Amino acid sequence: MNKVKVKKLKNSLPVILAPITGTETVTAIMMFKTGSKYESRENNGLSHFLEHMFFKGTTKRPTALKLASELDVLGGEYNAFTSKEYTAYYVKAGKEKLERAVELLSDMLKNSTFDTEEISREKGVIIEEYNMYEDDPRANIEDVFEELLYGDTPAGWSTLGTKENIRNFVRDDFMKYFQTQYGIKSAVLCLAGNIKDSEALKISNKYFGDFNDNKFKNKVKVTEKQSLPALKIKFKETDQVHLALGVRAFPVGHKDEQAVKLLAIILGGSMSSRLFSEVRERRGLAYYVRTQNESYTDSGYVSTWAGVPLEKVNEAVKVIIAEYKRIKEELVSPAELKRTKEMLSGRLAIQLESSDDLADWYVRQMTLRGEVVTPKKLLKEIMKVSAKDIQRVAKKIFVDDRLNLALIGKIKDDKSLKEILKFGY
Repeated sequence: MNKVKVKKLKNSLPVILAPITGTETVTAIMMFKTGSKYESRENNGLSHFLEHMFFKGTTKRPTALKLASELDVLGGEYNAFTSKEYTAYYVKAGKEKLERAVELLSDMLKNSTFDTEEISREKGVIIEEYNMYEDDPRANIEDVFEELLYGDTPAGWSTLGTKENIRNFVRDDFMKYFQTQYGIKSAVLCLAGNIKDSEALKISNKYFGDFNDNKFKNKVKVTEKQSLPALKIKFKETDQVHLALGVRAFPVGHKDEQAVKLLAIILGGSMSSRLFSEVRERRGLAYYVRTQNESYTDSGYVSTWAGVPLEKVNEAVKVIIAEYKRIKEELVSPAELKRTKEMLSGRLAIQLESSDDLADWYVRQMTLRGEVVTPKKLLKEIMKVSAKDIQRVAKKIFVDDRLNLALIGKIKDDKSLKEILKFGY
């Protein structure tokens, strides 16, 4: 991997150039600093819906089939994704097709028509996507947990929006959102892979040097207030109960960001982790159990997810709380800390060996942090984290008033769960 560079195009749009030696592919990705946290109650779901519409035809390629056919001819991969704080579009292809990939990406992002008939047709597609997630508690539990944390605010709303909103959107809604949220004030372009800096910069200027300016509308900042443990149950006829038990933590850029990341891996980030061993291997309570750390620009949390039998929910919650308590009271051993750091380092190396993964890494860093943080710099920060740092952070976040439990399943009586949360510590 060669040195990454950040340049400015003639319209001041930032472009990240990330060459990789030993690969035959290139990836062009554009990320926008916008998502469901930038929406109002009335247009919740619009960021995600708009993402779909960029694949429905442009003035040059007027139909979804025409656009998809030309993308398919590249023989690579293309897609998009929407989250709460960013939306991105990418094309990956062989190195000799770099200009073609960038041209197609630019055509989608600059010249999409947002055809009224396509909007009407896509409403059915997105409602079925909504239904798919509703029918998948393992995927849906994250939304329930974040709704518990953030309530009726943009941070607590689903990225997919509501069925009512999806059905009511009209073309003017898309145009207004596009004009404010898509432009040089909110965009970052990255070209990664088998590229030459000078050629990649020239191509970027050719196709994105005239990308529009925009009157960017920022999101409402998250405010967190919690003085008691919180519980949210979504009743659903399922064979198992899916739960998320977690606490509020830290945003991107916080001084303890890497300590929290290591803490989450130690608890439930691998098959040798504490909760995997205790919940699955020793007690047979769940097929899947994992702990993750989520960091947004203005908030964050640590949560453990699991799918357990209805009659074993209380036991599973108690086991998770016990492990949260143990990591507060006992220092992580040197061997366990070393193993966790080495695992994280190895995963990062695997994650970033392809052009699309590396491009995704760098645009996320720029979008969320406002700067390019290299994997090397991040690993350096991780290696500095001590067992005392992890214990200090655990003591700070694993406290009664930060405990939150979300569940999906056939649960009607919440009294015993409230007692467990209340006296968990």
